[in-house]
Amino acid sequence: MRYAKRGRMRFASHRDIARALERAIRKAGVPVAYSAGFTPHPKLSYTGAAPTGVASEAEYFEMVLAESVPPARVRAGLDAALPDGLDVVEAVQAGPGGLADRLQASRWRVELPGVAPDDAESAVAAFMAADSVEVERLTKKGRRRFDVRAAVVRLESDARAAREHNATYAILRMVVRHTAPAVRPDDVVTGLRHAAGLAPPSSPMMTRLAQGPLDEGSGGIADPFATDRRGAAPGPAEGERLTPPPSGIAGPT
Repeated sequence: MRYAKRGRMRFASHRDIARALERAIRKAGVPVAYSAGFTPHPKLSYTGAAPTGVASEAEYFEMVLAESVPPARVRAGLDAALPDGLDVVEAVQAGPGGLADRLQASRWRVELPGVAPDDAESAVAAFMAADSVEVERLTKKGRRRFDVRAAVVRLESDARAAREHNATYAILRMVVRHTAPAVRPDDVVTGLRHAAGLAPPSSPMMTRLAQGPLDEGSGGIADPFATDRRGAAPGPAEGERLTPPPSGIAGPT
């Protein structure tokens, strides 16, 4: 499944979103399969979740069904049962191969109110010209210092931002490779401060637009579910997983 988190739901934690999805599965009557043992759990797996406070048009989870149900029916049922701001965009029957292995990079939009586009463009040029840009962040393994420059495949300032918002406003567009530890868009903003002194006066507004295989040559994000759609059957067999394509019917990709 591919779903989006929008509006206020960007402030929900991943655990809260997982709970909401499990409630929606029960409410919609989706015949999800359960694990064996004393405490059975629905067979759901999540990958590449965006940080709390970040909006996204490209969040993913996989689900094992106990019986055959058309993917479109599963999508519609879940979408209707979820709260506003959590939207199931599409569902397809998954083919062979691991989902996590295909999600190699993300495309992001970062809005910087109060930052002049010329200042953003100069900072981007300095950042991209640097051999490395180190930042420090608290991770699950404690405070770590790591290079964010190596993970950034593309970074540019959108010159249309100030005209569209009729204010001092900058928009950054970036493609960031998935690494360990993960480099987040706020890490890149911190890197811009270290590399060029860019200091936004207010919190950036960040949106993930896509996840997928990385084209190293162009820096583009490819379709991680093209193979699934080419080999899609009329309906999922018992025990098959359901997942969606990255270009959906709502929002940017």
